[in-house]
Amino acid sequence: MFFNTKIAFGLASLFAGYVTAGNDLPSIEIEGNKFFYSNNGSQFYIKGVAYQANSANATAGETIVDPLADYDSCSRDIPYLEKLTTNVIRVYAVNTSLDHSKCMSALNDAGIYVIADLSDPTYAINRESPAWTVDLYDRYTSVIDEFANYTNVLGFFAGNEVTNNSTNTDASTFVKAAVRDSKAYIKKQGYRSIPVGYSSNDDADTRVAMADYFACGDDDDKADFYGINMYEWCGPSTYATSGYKDRTAEFANLSIPLFFSEYGCNSVQPRKFTEVQALYGSNMTSVWSGGIVYMYFQEENDYGLVSIVSSSVSTLSDFNYLSSELHSISPSSVNNASYTASSTSLSCPATGVYWEANTKLPPTPNSDLCSCMEASLSCVYVNDTSDDTGDAYDELFSYICAEIDCADIIANGTTGKYGSYSFCSPAEKLSYVMNVYYKKYGSSSDCDFSGSATLQSATTASTCSSMLKAVSLDSASGSASGSASASASASDSSSGSQSSSKASSKASSKSSAKSGSSDSSSSSGSSSSSTSTSKSKSAASASVKVNLFQVILSSIVTLAAVAGVGFVLA
Repeated sequence: MFFNTKIAFGLASLFAGYVTAGNDLPSIEIEGNKFFYSNNGSQFYIKGVAYQANSANATAGETIVDPLADYDSCSRDIPYLEKLTTNVIRVYAVNTSLDHSKCMSALNDAGIYVIADLSDPTYAINRESPAWTVDLYDRYTSVIDEFANYTNVLGFFAGNEVTNNSTNTDASTFVKAAVRDSKAYIKKQGYRSIPVGYSSNDDADTRVAMADYFACGDDDDKADFYGINMYEWCGPSTYATSGYKDRTAEFANLSIPLFFSEYGCNSVQPRKFTEVQALYGSNMTSVWSGGIVYMYFQEENDYGLVSIVSSSVSTLSDFNYLSSELHSISPSSVNNASYTASSTSLSCPATGVYWEANTKLPPTPNSDLCSCMEASLSCVYVNDTSDDTGDAYDELFSYICAEIDCADIIANGTTGKYGSYSFCSPAEKLSYVMNVYYKKYGSSSDCDFSGSATLQSATTASTCSSMLKAVSLDSASGSASGSASASASASDSSSGSQSSSKASSKASSKSSAKSGSSDSSSSSGSSSSSTSTSKSKSAASASVKVNLFQVILSSIVTLAAVAGVGFVLA
């Protein structure tokens, strides 16, 4: 593999890498709101392409195309990526059971870095019923394990457009918890410091608060970088009229690297990519670190740069326009040795009509605690797969939680209250509430639930005692925060089986221009839009009724995921 041994310096030029056989690319480091090459401190701008065939319509059980595991295809495509001066590709889902070494080596030799999404359509945080669970933790850490030793992995995305409007901002607490735990896992495993970030949509009501939310707080909790899927520049436009000027002013004080995690509006065709000059020009480079064009493959959504028929590649007009624009840019650059970040911290956004995500994050999923809890119960759910349907769980949770307090299995990103067992599997959570019900009413007939439950001999292993005691104390205090389960563990391996991944990509057209105003009190301040479509507003309720709905829906979603049903989050 190869690394950059020489950087071509030029006045206001983008640094290009030269590689020497036998070495790795230097890792990319972060200082303030900029990326830098680790070997010489020169600034790194992302010139990226989204590189994954669209499988948004894949059904359960289908195998998605992992572009980093198909050497024939990636070796075929790399020369075309090089013609675009590509230095980063984004992949939306990978299969951790496959080998990626040949493609990663070939990309390295071409000077191309990778940003990989940690989720996939089957294992992703669902905005309608958000949760950060043991299964999701296992999926995320399996991707980290697979790619941590490649220095041309620039970083990971812990989510993509999970919160997409003001009605589901609570989902961001779970994504930020995923960022926190992914970073902690990287550190615990002794891997190099690989950045973990988030990819957002461009919603007028939430874009400012969301960026501030992911960039605020302790270094251990906040995102390392932030991407926005940006489709405001459509056809002939300018820095001012496109909305780019307003967005740049809004995010001027963001303290972490910011870039377009997708761009390339196709409402006007062919795409001439005149926005490239603005993105890498003097008006934007103090705030933005480049962007990733959506996308390489031509598909039904008509965003492709190339057409591939029987493994034969044909470049489209969009490819040629993009190549011309990227070859003509020369963004100004700084060196890390002489750079001082203007801001390294940011205040978290206040909650209000359009932003309700609590700064208190869900606990770290702990599979050992869930197993210990289930073993300690007297009344448990009978896990008969023939009855594991959404309706069956719906009925059981509805009945039981109407009779007892189910707070210990509920997670609420608006109130910041997280039950100590909220990250456990639906079956484990159902066993827990069945046991609470049984203890309340006392007779063996109260552990039946029409044949869905049975009595067992409760056991508590020595390794479980401290964890369960800590959770009991936490629950007794009334906090239901899950803090005990986040910190206590019978072992240092909260992990489970690795899952095969199913691809994520874009299937639908992107919306276009939005504009707004800025306020320098935060990274960007409050924003409004005179051109964007109006959004419906609804404040999340912290009532028991809503909590119960979250338990039921979360359980159904998780069950479907375990069964292999893909959730593609647009």
